[in-house]
Amino acid sequence: MTSERLAWLLVGCLAIAPGMAAGQETVALSLDQAVARALAHAPRLAESRARERAAAETTAARAASGRPTVAALAGVTRTNHVDEFGITQPNGDRRVIFPDIPTNYRVRAELDVPLYTAGRVDALVRSAEADRTAAGAEAASAEADVELETVLAYWTLAMGRAQVAVLEAAQARADALVDDVTARVDTGLLPPNERLTAEARRARQRVRLIEAENAAAAAEMDLARLVGFEPGVSIELTTPVAAEPAADGVAAGADPAALAEQAASTRPERQALDARVLSAEAAAEAAAALTRPQISALAAIEPSRPNPRFVPRVDDWNTSWDLGLTVRWPIFDGGQARAQRAAALAGAEAARARVSDFEARVAVDVRQRHLDVESARAGLEAAGEAVDAAREARRVVGERFEVGVATTSDVLDADVALLEAELEETRLAIALHVSRARLMRSAGVRR
Repeated sequence: MTSERLAWLLVGCLAIAPGMAAGQETVALSLDQAVARALAHAPRLAESRARERAAAETTAARAASGRPTVAALAGVTRTNHVDEFGITQPNGDRRVIFPDIPTNYRVRAELDVPLYTAGRVDALVRSAEADRTAAGAEAASAEADVELETVLAYWTLAMGRAQVAVLEAAQARADALVDDVTARVDTGLLPPNERLTAEARRARQRVRLIEAENAAAAAEMDLARLVGFEPGVSIELTTPVAAEPAADGVAAGADPAALAEQAASTRPERQALDARVLSAEAAAEAAAALTRPQISALAAIEPSRPNPRFVPRVDDWNTSWDLGLTVRWPIFDGGQARAQRAAALAGAEAARARVSDFEARVAVDVRQRHLDVESARAGLEAAGEAVDAAREARRVVGERFEVGVATTSDVLDADVALLEAELEETRLAIALHVSRARLMRSAGVRR
C-alpha cells in the first residue's frame, strides 16, 4: 500500500470508537501527549520518587551522626522519707548532713562531640549516597519502562483500530457481494449454493470483526489506564501510523555494536548496579570500622535540687558541670563486625555479577531489536507491493465475475487475499514504530 493509501486507512481507523455510546466523551491524544500523561500519572513512578527521597534523607541522617549533638532533659523524682542524719556541733547546734528531701528536681544539658570514628561515619555516608544514586537510576529506569509501555499500548490500540477499519471495509464488500449474488441467483444466472457460500463467508467475516472490535476496546481501556483517563472515555489517536518516526537518538543504519556499547554504559539499570556495588563496599568499610577505637567528648551542665555533688545535701538549686573524653575500643564483639563486613562484600560481589549479566543481555537485546527494526522496514516495503498486487488481482477477478467466467468463491478468495495484505501492511507499519521504541529502550535512549 502506498503512503497515501495507508494514510487514508488511518483516517478511517482513528475515527472508529468501538462500542461508543451517544454523548460519550472523546479525548484527542497524540503519542507524545500520551507519554507525558503516563509519566505524570504512573503510580510506580511516584513510588520510585518516594524511594529516592527516602534515600536522600537516609544520607542526611548518616551524615548527621558524625556531627555534635545537644540533648536536654528534665525530671522530677519522688522518694521515700528517710531519717535525717546530722552532727552536733561543739556549740550545741545540730548540722544536718543528709536531710530528708523526698522531692528531687533535675535539669541537664549535654553536648556530645564525636572526635574520631575510625572512618565509620564517612563510610556510612558514602554507602547512603550510593544508595541514593541507585534509587535515582532505578527511578529513571521506571520512567523508561512506563514510556515504553505507553508507546506499546498506543500502537496496540492503533493496530486494533486499523484492523477494525479494514475488517469493516471487508464486511461491506462481503455484504455487497451477497446482495449481488442474491440478485444473480434470483435471475437464474447462478445456482442457489452460490448465495449460501457468500452468506457463510460473510458470517465468518462478521465474527472476525467482532473479535477485532473487542480487542480494540480492551486496548483502549489499557491505554486509558496508563494515561490516567476515567473509565469510559473514548480516545482519538492523532499520531498517524504512516508518519515517519521523529528523530529519536537512534539513527537509521546505526551500528548495533556501538549502540550495545552505549547502552551497557549509559542505561540507568547499569548505573543503579554500579551504585549498588559502591554502596556494599562502603558498608563493608563501615562494618570494619566497628573494630577500631572510637573517641568522643562530652560536656554537660546540670542544675539539680538537691544536687548530689554538693555536700551536705540541701533543698536548694545548685549547678554542676562535667567535661569528659571517652575512648571505646571493642576488643571482642562475638564476630558481629566480621559477619557484617562479609555480608556487605558478598552483596558487592552479587552486584558485580549482575553487572556482567546485564552487559551480556544488553548486547544481545540491542542487536535483536536492531534486527527487528530492519526486518519491519524491509517487510513494510514488501507488504506495500503485496497490497498493490492483491488489489489488482481483486479487480481482475471482479471483472471476470461480471462477465460470468469467475465464481463467487473466486471473488471471495480475492477479497480475503486483499484483506490479509492490507492487515499485514498495517501490522508491519505499527511494528516498525514498536521496534524502534524497543530499540530506544534497549539502547538507553529517551524520546
